Amino acid sequence: MLNRRMLLAQTAGLAVAGVFAGKASAKSLPGIEMAAMRGSINATEIGVQPGAVDDQSNAFARMLTEASDRDQPVFLPPGTYLVSNLKLPARVRLSGVPGATRIVYGGNGHLMMAEQAEHIELSGLMLDGANRWLADYAQGLLDLRRVAHLTIDNCQVTGSGKNGLALEHAVGRVGRCDISGAADAGIYSVEAGGLEISGNTVSDCANGGILVHRWQAAEDGTIVSGNRVQRIGARSGGTGQNGNGINAFRAGNVIISGNVVSDCAFTAIRANSASNLQITGNTCSRSGETGIYSEFSFEGAILNNNLVDGAANGISIVNFNEGGRMAVCSNNIVRNLTTVGPYTADPPGFGVGISAEADTTVSGNVVENAPLYGMQLGWGPYLRNVVASGNIIRQSGTGIVVSVVEGSGTAVISDNIIDGAKNGAIIGQRWADPVTGDLSQSTDTGYAHLTVERNKVS
Repeated sequence: MLNRRMLLAQTAGLAVAGVFAGKASAKSLPGIEMAAMRGSINATEIGVQPGAVDDQSNAFARMLTEASDRDQPVFLPPGTYLVSNLKLPARVRLSGVPGATRIVYGGNGHLMMAEQAEHIELSGLMLDGANRWLADYAQGLLDLRRVAHLTIDNCQVTGSGKNGLALEHAVGRVGRCDISGAADAGIYSVEAGGLEISGNTVSDCANGGILVHRWQAAEDGTIVSGNRVQRIGARSGGTGQNGNGINAFRAGNVIISGNVVSDCAFTAIRANSASNLQITGNTCSRSGETGIYSEFSFEGAILNNNLVDGAANGISIVNFNEGGRMAVCSNNIVRNLTTVGPYTADPPGFGVGISAEADTTVSGNVVENAPLYGMQLGWGPYLRNVVASGNIIRQSGTGIVVSVVEGSGTAVISDNIIDGAKNGAIIGQRWADPVTGDLSQSTDTGYAHLTVERNKVS
């Protein structure tokens, strides 16, 4: 009869022998064998040392390649690591001690790049570009392209000579990171395939905060939520290409929600040619130009429950001349606007609370201290199917202006409260020029396309 204890002992012996035989035959870096038993490679055991004066790029690259081949994570102890020109392998799981593990770019090309990677996970790292030059081929301090699964978590990225994070065709998540001091944008994503950018702080970047772009208009699906974006400049100039806190360009099905955006040279949240867009529950303070923009050739935008305090214009849903149409603008607060912007404005100028042009409802909003207009409905003949109802407008230049140019489409202005409008409650305009009296005082506007009724003026 077979002795059960003897069988187990023999089996265990064979298993151990197999492990050691496998290790003996493996050609790997010192320390990898012990890491296999623990489940994580400690960088110091294989020759990558924190605080070393010399550049450690070669040792770092060998470590990442070996870890990728074995599909194992790497742990970086606290300290500073000087590296350059790392090409990340297919699988990278690199972690450190948050606030204490610092990877510094040594110059002469790029810090980290990836192309066609399967899995990249970076956590608890400080990535410092030291404001050094980046090569023309590099888009950012971290330049990650065609990554099937990406996680960047609880990292700090600072001092990039271009974008902080440059992501192309990325799928995954960037979360709980602190990104500052980029010479271009903090986070630049193009052609994402399902990306979440959440819980980050992006600050003091020269040209942009969080950019979600595509080369051609298409579904993108990125979620930008719960971020804090502040002090974004427009060093490269322009009239809106730069200086935006959060910017969606040609990217469809994007959700921008619950962000706190302040002190941007141009727009807190700007969507250009972005269809099926939701901008909800954001707080936008002290914008140099427009608080929230949905512009150019978009179809479908929901802008609700946002707060805009301090801007040249509040909320603009415009460019029907380019095909921009179909929106809901509801339950927003817009206040404390100014007539001064970052450039000389085209007519009618800055100081407009909410602008809308086509296939749009504007309801339940509160606009206060809009020095030019509380609301502007249409621009020349670019007006169609606009309803402005149930809004409160206080202390404006003109309460509501509406286009009465030939070719203007249907507009209904009803059940609004307009208080303290200096130049009239509801005025018809030809482009920027007022051509009617106060339409709130009559039941007949004199224009077949326009209905004005049941508004309360004080």
